[in-house]
Amino acid sequence: MAWKKFPYPDNAYVYTPLSLETAWQRLHASDAEPFPAQAALVQAWIAYHAGDFERAARLGLAVGVPGYSVAHKATCMHATHLELDEGTRLALFEEVAERCERQQAEQPDNPAGFYWHAYSLGRYALGISVVKALAQGMGAKVRNSLNRTVTLAPLHADAHIAFGIYHTEIIDKVGAMIGSLSYGASKDDGYQHFRTALALNPASASARSEYARALNMLEGNKKLAEVMALYEQAAECVAVDAKERLEVEAAIDELKK
Repeated sequence: MAWKKFPYPDNAYVYTPLSLETAWQRLHASDAEPFPAQAALVQAWIAYHAGDFERAARLGLAVGVPGYSVAHKATCMHATHLELDEGTRLALFEEVAERCERQQAEQPDNPAGFYWHAYSLGRYALGISVVKALAQGMGAKVRNSLNRTVTLAPLHADAHIAFGIYHTEIIDKVGAMIGSLSYGASKDDGYQHFRTALALNPASASARSEYARALNMLEGNKKLAEVMALYEQAAECVAVDAKERLEVEAAIDELKK
C-alpha cells in the first residue's frame, strides 16, 4: 500500500542539489547529519525534505547501508505523523529498529544507526504501552542507543529530545522511585535534556512541544501557563521542510484541544 501523501506541499520545501547544500546546516541542526557524498543520496534527501517520504526511503535503501539514515528518517516521519493504521505504524518502527541493528554492526561510529534505533523502539513502546515495553527490556535498549548517539554526536539535538521523552514516560508510568532505581530516570534530567535540545536547535518546534507534553504529564496544572507558552512558541516556528511543518501543525492541533 502506498504511503500517505504529505498534506502540506510547499515549493519552499523543494530543494535543488545546490540549495540543499546551502541550507544543509539549518535543515540538519537537529541531527548533525553530514551532507551526502553520493548524488543518489542527495536526491533521496531532496525527496525527504519535500515530504515525499516513500520515495526518499526507496532511494536511500537502494544505495544500501550508506542510505539507511535517510531511509530511517523518512520511514519514522511517515509512521509518526501520517500513518493512520496502528498495526502498519508499529510494523514500520520494527522494520527501522531491525535495520538499525544491521547499520550499527557495519557503521559502529555512525550516530544515525543508534538514534533511529532508540527513536523507533521508543515509538513502538508508546504504541504497545510503555509498561509492557519496559517488561520486554526495551528501556535499556533505548537508553543505551541514546547514550551512544550523544557520545558520537554531542550536538545531536533530537537525541536530547528523545532522552527527555525517555525520562518523562518512565516516571509517568512507573513513578519516580522505581524509575530512578530501575531505569535511571529523573524528572530533572529529562527537563534538562529538553533545554539542551533547545539550546542546540533554537528553531525546533518538536523540542518545545515535547517539553510542553512532559511538563503537562508530570506537573499538571502547576505548569499550565508554561505548557501553553511552549505550544504557542512551537506553533509559531518557521518550518523549512516537511518534517518541521508537520511538527508545527501538531503544535497547532494541541492548542485547539
